[in-house]
Amino acid sequence: MTDLSSGIEETKRIDAASVDADPQETAEWLEALDGVVAHVGKERATYLVDRLVEHAHAGGLASARSRVTPYVNTIPLGEQPRYPGDLAIEDRLSAALRWNALAMVVRANRAYGELGGHIASYASASDLFEVGFNHFFRADASAGVSAPDAGASPRGDLVYFQPHSSPGVYARAYLEGFLTEDHLRHYRQEITGPGLCSYPHPWLMPDFWQFPTGSMGIGPINAIYQARFMRYLQHRGLAHTEGRTVWGFFGDGEMDEPESIGALSLAAREGLDNLVFVINCNLQRLDGPVRGNGRIIDELEAHFAGAGWNVIKVLWGSDWDPLFARDHAGALSRAFANTVDGQFQTFSANDGAYNRAHFFSRDPQVAALAGHLTDEEIDCLRRGGHDARKLHAAYARALAHKGQPTVILAKTMKGFGMGTAGQGRMTTHQQKKLEVDDLKAFRDRFRLPLSDDEVEQLKFYKPEENSPEMQYLHARRAALGGYLPRRRSAASRGLTVPSMSTWGAFALDAGGREMSTTMALVRMLTALLKDGELGARVVPIVADEARTFGMANMFRQVGIYSPLGQRYEPEDLGSMLYYREDTRGQILEEGISEAGAISSWIAAATAYSVHDLPMLPFYIYYSMFGFQRIGDLIWAAADQRSRGFLIGATSGRTTLGGEGLQHQDGTSHLAASTVPNCRAYDPAFAYEVATIVDAGMHEMVDEQRDVFYYVTVMNENYAQPSFPEGDAQATREGILKGMYRLPAAAADSPIDTSRVQLLGSGAILGEAIAAQKMLKEDWGIDAAVWSVTSFTELQRDGMAAERQSRLGDGDVTPYATAALGASRGPVIAATDYVRAVPELIRAYVPRRYVTLGTDGFGRSDTRQALRSFFEIDRASIVIAALKALADEGEIEASVVRAARDRYAKAASANAVPWQV
Repeated sequence: MTDLSSGIEETKRIDAASVDADPQETAEWLEALDGVVAHVGKERATYLVDRLVEHAHAGGLASARSRVTPYVNTIPLGEQPRYPGDLAIEDRLSAALRWNALAMVVRANRAYGELGGHIASYASASDLFEVGFNHFFRADASAGVSAPDAGASPRGDLVYFQPHSSPGVYARAYLEGFLTEDHLRHYRQEITGPGLCSYPHPWLMPDFWQFPTGSMGIGPINAIYQARFMRYLQHRGLAHTEGRTVWGFFGDGEMDEPESIGALSLAAREGLDNLVFVINCNLQRLDGPVRGNGRIIDELEAHFAGAGWNVIKVLWGSDWDPLFARDHAGALSRAFANTVDGQFQTFSANDGAYNRAHFFSRDPQVAALAGHLTDEEIDCLRRGGHDARKLHAAYARALAHKGQPTVILAKTMKGFGMGTAGQGRMTTHQQKKLEVDDLKAFRDRFRLPLSDDEVEQLKFYKPEENSPEMQYLHARRAALGGYLPRRRSAASRGLTVPSMSTWGAFALDAGGREMSTTMALVRMLTALLKDGELGARVVPIVADEARTFGMANMFRQVGIYSPLGQRYEPEDLGSMLYYREDTRGQILEEGISEAGAISSWIAAATAYSVHDLPMLPFYIYYSMFGFQRIGDLIWAAADQRSRGFLIGATSGRTTLGGEGLQHQDGTSHLAASTVPNCRAYDPAFAYEVATIVDAGMHEMVDEQRDVFYYVTVMNENYAQPSFPEGDAQATREGILKGMYRLPAAAADSPIDTSRVQLLGSGAILGEAIAAQKMLKEDWGIDAAVWSVTSFTELQRDGMAAERQSRLGDGDVTPYATAALGASRGPVIAATDYVRAVPELIRAYVPRRYVTLGTDGFGRSDTRQALRSFFEIDRASIVIAALKALADEGEIEASVVRAARDRYAKAASANAVPWQV
């Protein structure tokens, strides 16, 4: 049977099952249920229905019922509380906000046609925001003003705003007095004036926006993990976060992003009733309907309810209540059930006469319900997302609901109020300009006190400060604690960074003990967790494989966070390193979800701003699954001014031998170099790791600078030297600036006799050291070895020096140029990453520069075979050095040929990589 015919047969089966063979018996069952509701209450009736369903499933009965509820409001009129606000004043304020949001976008594009901007999204979401601003969003009164009392915790809510609606948030900040008219005139013009950025960007407006949501899908997952991190802080006794709510405003089209729905089950599993999603269901993406042939609200209801969320639908405004009250036969519900979103969009784009003819007249019963309405009255029937009463009832119920996160599915119209110029049109999202007649129609639609001349000039409108509207606006925000969004730029109290000797002494005095840099880092982290002040603020995070990274000892030491504790006896309970979950656990073990783990890291890395509580997160992961897989989330972390450590473990393309192509990282440092506030390091020795971690802690939690550190570490065990003797300050400076020369193995002569400079980083520094020995023993050539800890920092230093010199601020020599300038001979750089990484500093190397890297696809094999395959092993470095010397006339070309022959005999058969 084909899939199509199978589907038809299934439909017939369901239809047959829905035929009532005994209407009288059915009526008796329904009357019995109604009796329970009337005499005992809804809770008892719900309990009985649930038990009946459980009993049916236990008996093997399968239901043919729909997985979604009828296409009507979840909260009936009878359960709708009295609206506490002044709707007339709120309508006038909303009109002003709508106009100013529209005016700033249209003005910008009238002057500069390429600036862009969005009108229609805020037009659909305005009421969703304003009900929150007027009645629900509590502010953190201390943010950006003064520190709270000792021991206190900010009480403000956290709001993730739908990014395309940012003009509306700016419009409100203008009325509140935070932004000036000059700001609005410079919307999307940030270079030439006091401009406003396109979307929420904390980096660009550090005292305003809290959360970057402009990249679709990032807001929802970040909001979920933010709500979970608040519970983490509460359970660990670090902050009082009860009573605070995370609000997330997102679009229905945005929910197609995997990140948007990827963590829904976590929110339900952990009972995050401090989390409310409001999905703006205007049924329209950028180009057309979200689900032209279906209903996105039904789909989202099934997704969220199936994941365990409390679902509240706000579909129809108060104007529909009389129609529903008269609809005893359920005709409206049936009509909605037979209408797809593509048709609903068409209804939005047309007037009352069209809607009467194409919706109400399709069914005689529905036509009768609307028979007394004029075409104008039909045109004014609002959807629930444009009705403050309906939204208030939904928000209030969401906050009252316990034990589950809540999603509010609010049905709106894209471009609401924009009339034939944009409401519901396929081109609405791109609408950036309006003709004068359209602007006047908008003014008339929202009864704005603007003259024709003021409309044509797109004059911003702000009621007088002593007007009822402005007094109301300020009074409502005062009652809710102040204004938002507002962002705190620094924690009111910093943290004391412990001395390196208390947590890194073993690395500074390693004495040749063998260990990997991954194990060294974990040992440092374990020691930091014991520090009296900083220890409690350290947040170890893993997506999975904590045992792979040697972190199992932390399970017993600090535990794995779980809001449920540990309700089972773990299989390995008898071992020293058993898997221990605890409500006060410190480790965030996120399972196989790099997107979830980085979202937790972002929440912890921005706690200094969001909660006035500096934390120090260490997210440890396979380096391959960082910048490559979740690069967009890392950019959001940078935008949000995160502070913390990203640890790319088992890094490089050859250090993780047997895993093969998918696990081998050759590009993360290249990606890291593009993030301006990311300090990227690839240390080879444990003492380098300790030096970098120490500097990072001082910079982030002591100096409170808005940077984060990416440090790659390896799983390869080798002898770890102690911190070099001599000028410790110069060595430390070199580690942090990006490179320093390793001390010679033997100091027989104070004269530098090196004829070639070997640069090695991370996993390949050992190959460079071995190549130095081979050059001397096999060919009589002295070479110097340099440890390059960061090509990125060297490049940034070079670019800064170039710019300073170019602008006449004095000639400055780049650090790499000065360091290598005192030596002689060609420079050979070998890394475990693609050649583009060492190529970052070519402009600052003062002599012949040869780079070796791991371009191409990876393989599964031993480390040494892989390094030979990619030509970054010791023999390849020697050959590269000899060839460079020959090219400069320092040695004969025959020496190079001899070296190739000599090392070819010892190389594997596939030493030359196969190229595509």
